[in-house]
Amino acid sequence: MKIIITGAKTIGSHLTKLLSRNNEDVTLIDEDAERLSKLAADYDILTLQAPPCSLETMREVGVNKADLFIAVTSNQNQNVQACIMAKHLGAKKTVAKVEDKEYILEENINFYKEIGLSSIIYPEMLAAQDIIQGLKMSWVRQRYDVHNGALVTLGIKLREECTILGRPLKEICGPDDPYHVVAIKRQGETIIPGGNDELHLYDIAYFMTTKQYIPDIRRIVGKEGYTDVKNVMFMGGGKTCVRSVKALPDYMHAKVIEVDENRCAELNDTFGDRCLVINGDGRDASLLVEEGIKNTQAFVALTGNAETNILACLAAKKMGVRKTVALVENLDYVSMAESLDIGTIINKKTIAASHIYRMLLNVNVSNVRFLTSIQSDVAEFIAMEGSRVTKKPVKDLSLPKGVTIGGLVRDGEAMLVNGNTMILPGDSVVVFIHGTNITRVEDMFKKTWQFSL
Repeated sequence: MKIIITGAKTIGSHLTKLLSRNNEDVTLIDEDAERLSKLAADYDILTLQAPPCSLETMREVGVNKADLFIAVTSNQNQNVQACIMAKHLGAKKTVAKVEDKEYILEENINFYKEIGLSSIIYPEMLAAQDIIQGLKMSWVRQRYDVHNGALVTLGIKLREECTILGRPLKEICGPDDPYHVVAIKRQGETIIPGGNDELHLYDIAYFMTTKQYIPDIRRIVGKEGYTDVKNVMFMGGGKTCVRSVKALPDYMHAKVIEVDENRCAELNDTFGDRCLVINGDGRDASLLVEEGIKNTQAFVALTGNAETNILACLAAKKMGVRKTVALVENLDYVSMAESLDIGTIINKKTIAASHIYRMLLNVNVSNVRFLTSIQSDVAEFIAMEGSRVTKKPVKDLSLPKGVTIGGLVRDGEAMLVNGNTMILPGDSVVVFIHGTNITRVEDMFKKTWQFSL
């Protein structure tokens, strides 16, 4: 697949990292030579220092032969213009990152497709969706639904109340148990576990299950005492906050703390009676107490400063808030935030890059997401007639190291997978992939041809 990316900042560089693992034909365009040289030194890509909206640039990189053209510079207008040019010059698909919600309004989507924008990425909306998912389950660090929610992956921090610590997984995740542990994050390292591995205190364990068994997982990990979120306090009234507040379920009530007085007036006009807007500094402990932090179940810090967000979440935790969410745009701070026990970390750029990444695989991969927290892919493959995965039970498939199958959906019914499971053609199979090339796994699901003389 020939892929051209314009913009070598965080989204572009993260995409480059993801794609280089799959040996894709990637060309990266940017006007910053130093940024390009750093990426070229680390990854097997072509780079071009040039303005992205130049016809000369487009022709030089062979945009007419591109399977996908991705525009993720910091300039929205530049992204839109570049995609329109690329599409008219012959690129099969285009993706533009935008900052204005008008591009994602349903009544406008067909118009933008007609002029050359195959897909539009609005990072604030994607981040808001992740925030809402986290708020709906206060005891979960990360939730990822696959096959429209038929199967659910839950990332959970294990504390003293967990009842399954120190026991081999083969004892607690047997063929008849309604959940599997598909990944473990321990002291910064990711483990794709086997039957003899154990869960340790303070691990983040990733469970795969079906919706009806979520309460069982909540019980065994000792999270039944966590109060469901009803009151949410947001710090920072930017676009991500606006999208999040507007997407809150009706049973949740929001307060927004914003330091800029003019922005507060804009937010009041935007929200109306939907939430209370407070002019002040969310790091002010006395203000938080005055505004009811003691009766708040979730604190979401969304300012443009990662350090401010992390410190504010730590302060909220000390005041008794169980669920905290921090926007951390600087990737260098993500590991630090996790080590400080900040609940959920949101990074708009990696979320956007992961969303674009889904578009890049072949048609028998219906859904894929790169989970930054465990540096792993979660992919949903369709098993083709005659593919290798349909020939033997799962235990005999010789899966590559770092790969485990979590579950599958057959005829609309979700089920977990064990070693004796036979995958059938047409099954939608969820696979966790860490430290290996996703295309190696993809090949196992493709149709294989046999010839006889």
